[in-house]
Amino acid sequence: MGCFSCFGSGREEGRHGAKGGGNGAAASSSAVGGGGRRQEEAAAVTAAPRAERIPAGADKARAKGNASSRKELSVLKDANGNTISAQTFTFRQLAAATRNFREECFIGEGGFGRVYKGRLDGSGQVVAIKQLNRDGTQGNKEFLVEVLMLSLLHHQNLVNLVGYCADGDQRLLVYEYMPLGSLEDHLHDLPPDKEPLDWNTRMKIAAGAAKGLEYLHDKAQPPVIYRDFKSSNILLGNGFHPKLSDFGLAKLGPVGDKSHVSTRVMGTYGYCAPEYAMTGQLTVKSDVYSFGVVLLELITGRKAIDSTRPPGEQNLVSWARPLFNDRRKLPKMADPGLAGRYPTRGLYQALAVASMCIQSEAASRPLIADVVTALSYLANQTYDPNAANTSKKAGGGDQLSRVVDSGRALSKNDDSGSSGHKSPNKDREDSPRERLRIANKDLDRERMVAEAKMWGENWREKRRAAASTQGSQDSPTSGG
Repeated sequence: MGCFSCFGSGREEGRHGAKGGGNGAAASSSAVGGGGRRQEEAAAVTAAPRAERIPAGADKARAKGNASSRKELSVLKDANGNTISAQTFTFRQLAAATRNFREECFIGEGGFGRVYKGRLDGSGQVVAIKQLNRDGTQGNKEFLVEVLMLSLLHHQNLVNLVGYCADGDQRLLVYEYMPLGSLEDHLHDLPPDKEPLDWNTRMKIAAGAAKGLEYLHDKAQPPVIYRDFKSSNILLGNGFHPKLSDFGLAKLGPVGDKSHVSTRVMGTYGYCAPEYAMTGQLTVKSDVYSFGVVLLELITGRKAIDSTRPPGEQNLVSWARPLFNDRRKLPKMADPGLAGRYPTRGLYQALAVASMCIQSEAASRPLIADVVTALSYLANQTYDPNAANTSKKAGGGDQLSRVVDSGRALSKNDDSGSSGHKSPNKDREDSPRERLRIANKDLDRERMVAEAKMWGENWREKRRAAASTQGSQDSPTSGG
């Protein structure tokens, strides 16, 4: 790794904490939780005022909360009663790692606080250090949730927690450093000299992020609802390997006969599922909706919310839904940055998956496992830009037509906007053809899921067979 200005050999004794404001180094949000403010999804979205001085009563409450979290952190245990293995750091160690939190080491800021790049003494490991904003109102709770979640959950598509610091009233989290920053950094507001992501990389990121969600929903017990799935929370390692980060808002999912968990509405505007925003009822399908928004970002290159666009195009979901109904408009949804270098068939299939994920009714959305199957298939269909014309000609065919028609039928029954309310211009007279589509929507949805499973079946079967063969060869009894 190249020289980084804050990794000098000398040390300076200075103020503990970061200076206010940012400079050029803050332009990159290649940090855990960098970019995008967390916002409550009620009527108006406003930023909480920054308190320069905390009243005495608040100091007492904070001291009580800190003592409570210190006690909990000192006895963190997993489901089997084993002590959590996350490493603990002193504030002095992390101050030394970041040269007293110099601005040169500052790499981003999120809802939790400021994030710095540092190098740990002794091991020399390069890490991302996230420092709690002590003026925040929910930092301690989010801090504890994130330490617990990332200490107990381990997957190749979840960011790795190296350790934490709970010295006095200081709260810091130490993560593996993700050198390529966040997905948001590579999709939006690109500088002129930065190449947009190619189609193969986009599908690889989508499939990997979906696998991270699948682990949380299907492998973790009880299931975990991420609740803040967005492009700025998908961090990228070498080779654009995606990992989910920022688990401060994660919630344990419903168990037993419960269909949902009720909670205060939190998240980021533009990514929140409509039923959760309106009722506070949270399910794993809420995450699937947010995933659909990010998948649309990957396909279109547009932001979830973009106030610089004309009215009608500022909300990505509201803009995309009418386009799903017209097959001729689907190619226009592709990111102009791709410059036409994408497989037509793959584009239609990816859009069909996205259209299913952003259904207004939670029950109409697919399970994340089905999404993983479909996107894993697409990610393994390597697109060769040099054969673009051939790919587009081969994009036709019965299977493609079925996929696109399924996506169109799915979106036909979803004329409401992202808020869940019907748009006034949708009061059109039902034709026999329209009524037939509505009557067959469940059949079309099942067909789409079945086809998604079919896409990935051969690929998964080959991997299982290869693993079985390898296991037989490695077995002690397999040799003569």
